[in-house]
Amino acid sequence: MTPRRPPARVLVAVPLAVLLAFVVPRSSPAAARAADSRHDVVTWAASADRLGDGVADRAYRLVVRTSVGGDDLRIRLTNAFGDRPVTFDSVRAGIRRQGAALVPGSNRRLLFGGSPAVTVPAGTTVTSDALPGRLPAATDLVVSLHSPDAAGPASGHGMAMKTSYLAQGDHTAEEGADAWSATTGSWFYLDSVSVRADASTGAVAALGDSITDGWQSTSGLDRRWPDYLARRLRRADTAVQGVANEGISGNKVLADGAGQSALNRLERDVLTQPGVRTVFLFEGVNDIKAHSRVTAQGMIAGYREILRRAHAAGRCVVGATVAPFKGWSEWDPAAESVRQDVNAFIRDSGEFDAVTDFDRVLRSPYDHERILPFFDGGDHLHPEGKGMQAMADAVDLEALDCA
Repeated sequence: MTPRRPPARVLVAVPLAVLLAFVVPRSSPAAARAADSRHDVVTWAASADRLGDGVADRAYRLVVRTSVGGDDLRIRLTNAFGDRPVTFDSVRAGIRRQGAALVPGSNRRLLFGGSPAVTVPAGTTVTSDALPGRLPAATDLVVSLHSPDAAGPASGHGMAMKTSYLAQGDHTAEEGADAWSATTGSWFYLDSVSVRADASTGAVAALGDSITDGWQSTSGLDRRWPDYLARRLRRADTAVQGVANEGISGNKVLADGAGQSALNRLERDVLTQPGVRTVFLFEGVNDIKAHSRVTAQGMIAGYREILRRAHAAGRCVVGATVAPFKGWSEWDPAAESVRQDVNAFIRDSGEFDAVTDFDRVLRSPYDHERILPFFDGGDHLHPEGKGMQAMADAVDLEALDCA
C-alpha cells in the first residue's frame, strides 16, 4: 500500500484554493475515472439521543469538525427518537468563518433524492445526495437546516462541547450571523457527515461514554481524546484517517438510560457509518459503578456480543480497559473487583483484535485504583485535557488498520 500524505490542516484562515475546492464541482473525465476506485468514509459523527421537543419553524446552524478530507460531502439526518415524521425544507453546508458567520460563497444547498426537501419518518435516518467539491480535513463545517413542522421528541446529540446557533424562521441561505443570535450546546437532527475518499482510506468509530464524549475537556477547542487521535492520524502514514466519536455521557454497555445501551445502538451508531474499519470499544464504568448487580461475567457477555456482531459485519474491534475511578462517589471495593476482572478479560482473553490499556495510562503509580492527579479533571473519574491527550497517544495507530 502506498502511504498517503496527511491532508493539510485548516485553522481559522481558509486558503482560497481550499475554498474553491469545496465550492467548485469536479467534472473532468479523469475525476470520473478516479471516482470508480473511491468510497464513502465518515468524517464526523455524534450519537443520537432524545433532545426534548422539536420546535416548528426553527433553523439550526450546526458546527462540526471534520477528521478525514475528501470529495462529495454527504450528511445523515436522524429522527431516531421521534414519534412522528419531521420535514426539513432547507439544508445547506458551508465553511465557518467565525461564530455563526460563513465564508462567503461557501454555503451550498444539499439535496435528497434530487429534492431540496426531505421528510424523515419516525425512528429512521436519511442520507443526502453527494455535494460535489472537496471538503478538507480539520475544517469547521457548518450544516444549516430548517424544519417547518418539527414537534414531539427531537433527536440529536446533547453534549456537543461546541457552540452551534439557532434562529426562528428559515435563515439557512444567509451566510452572515445576524439572524443567528441564540446559541445551543447540542447538535440537533444531524448525526454524521461523510466524504468520498480513496478506497484504501478507512475510519475508526469510538463507542464510549462521557470520557469519549468529552466531559471535562475544554468546550469549543476539540480536546476530546478522539479529537487528539484524529490529529495523530492526520500526521501518520496510515490508511485510517476518519474518526467518528460515538460517545454518550452516562452510557452503559448493557442497559438503556443515558442513550440506548452500546449493544442497542451498535448497528445505527457504528456499523452503518460508511468506511468504518475498526470499532474502538471503551465502555463499562457506568455499568460497574451503578450497583445494579452487574457482574464481570455479565459485562464480558456484553463485550462478546459486540465482538460477535462487529466481526460478523467485517469490522475489527479494539478493546480499551476501564479506567480507575476511586474517589468518585459510587466507587467501592466491590465495584473495583468487577473492574479488575473485566480488565483482565480485555487484556488477556485474546478475543479483541487489539487492546489499548487506558487503565495503565491513566492510573496513579501510587494507587492503581485512582486516576493520576495530573490527569484528573477534578471528579476522580474524568480526565482533563492532558489526560485526554495521553489516552490518544497510547493508541497503536497500526492496530486501527487491522483489515
